[in-house]
Amino acid sequence: MSDKLLGEQPPERPEMNAQDGTATKLEKASQSPSRSRRRRWHKRKKSKNGIQADSNGDPSFATSREGEGLSSSSSVPSQIEEVKNQGFGSKSKSRRSNRRPGRSTKGRDDEKQPISTPPQTVLRGSGKKTKRPKQDVYAALDLGTNNCRLLVAVPQQPGRFKVVDAFSRIVRLGEGLAASGRLSDAAMDRAVEALKTCAEKLASKKVKGVRLIATEACRRAVNGSEFLQRVKIEAGLDLELINRETEARLAVSSCASLVDKKSAGVVLFDIGGGSSELALLDLRKKNRHDLSSAMVAWTSLPHGVVTLSEKYGGGKLVTRAVFEAMVEEISTLLQGFEGKEALAEAAQNGEIHLLGTSGTVTTLAGIHLKLPKYDRKQVDGIWMASKNVEAMIEALVAMSYEERVANPCIGEERADLVLAGCAILAAINKLWPCPRLRVADRGLREGLLTEMMNADNAWQRRTNQNRNRRGKNRGKKK
Repeated sequence: MSDKLLGEQPPERPEMNAQDGTATKLEKASQSPSRSRRRRWHKRKKSKNGIQADSNGDPSFATSREGEGLSSSSSVPSQIEEVKNQGFGSKSKSRRSNRRPGRSTKGRDDEKQPISTPPQTVLRGSGKKTKRPKQDVYAALDLGTNNCRLLVAVPQQPGRFKVVDAFSRIVRLGEGLAASGRLSDAAMDRAVEALKTCAEKLASKKVKGVRLIATEACRRAVNGSEFLQRVKIEAGLDLELINRETEARLAVSSCASLVDKKSAGVVLFDIGGGSSELALLDLRKKNRHDLSSAMVAWTSLPHGVVTLSEKYGGGKLVTRAVFEAMVEEISTLLQGFEGKEALAEAAQNGEIHLLGTSGTVTTLAGIHLKLPKYDRKQVDGIWMASKNVEAMIEALVAMSYEERVANPCIGEERADLVLAGCAILAAINKLWPCPRLRVADRGLREGLLTEMMNADNAWQRRTNQNRNRRGKNRGKKK
């Protein structure tokens, strides 16, 4: 190399002018977001120029620096590729690098940094779901004189349960029973078909507790036991024939949550298809979840809506005289109730109320509310003044059979039975003139479930499970 070039400044490289656009990109790509890094970059650039000047154009030094894209145009494409690999090759990545100081970047001008995976944000409630303890399932079936009903439920808060499946069908098992004393073949066929459906529902669930009962129609019929044996063979269900006292107790247990706690006593009645149960409750003797302990007197009348309507002409044509005759017969039966004076003192002070659990009172409530279609949620638990009940009964007595059929809360299935139920209710209200009546759309099935859950301590066990689960959740949060 000539001595003439040793003391001169290195000339401007023509390849830099040729690659001016590329160099500009490299220059932009090499910029760093932080001020300190920009200073280091400028300092390094100056040092490169100084080394080149001091090297006096030493070709060995120039060759060693080609890899940094400052001497040869042939090396520029490879340097662009390297810069892209370092995270500075695109606009979006340049923006990403302009983060505030203290945060890591994907690349540097002096060394390539490995790309680190950002920490994952743990959202509240994320992760594996906590498995809830399996809920115990209970089932209750009530085969009455008029209906076949099934209820499947799980315990919830103390004294309450959640229905998970239900079935109800009018089978009229007691049809013609008052006259013949026997269950007819057609009635038994209807009941067996309904019970087969219930058996299928029970087979599809893992039930912890189950109780299946039959009531008045099977008690009264001479072929009642034969029918129960047929049900066991054809439907696979072993029905328990309960007595009248058990039926009255179950009716009481089903309505524990609807009793007015401020009242001194309650006259509870369940107007069934073949019989009607009454219970007088002294609320001072009530347990927390079991109202049956407050029962101080009870009776069972041998008449329900089916048997009473059949006795007085079938229920389609009910004149005022026929209705009054039905009321008088039930009043006579009630006079023979030995425990009828158990709540006499509280009744005189107006401290008792009526509580009805039958289809008769729910029908009256639906008509009173003027519902376009019967809705259990609106009916169950409502209060009705006695004067309103009496007005509804008078209005029904004045209706023809066709008018009762046309009413959406009565329909054809109850049009011939509703006045018999009203006659029983009128006789009860006559003996115990309470200022108000509470309506319950519930019955023996609810009582069966309540007693099973009480006996099995299901509500307390569920409460303890909830407490343990809440305690574990608190521990995880800490």
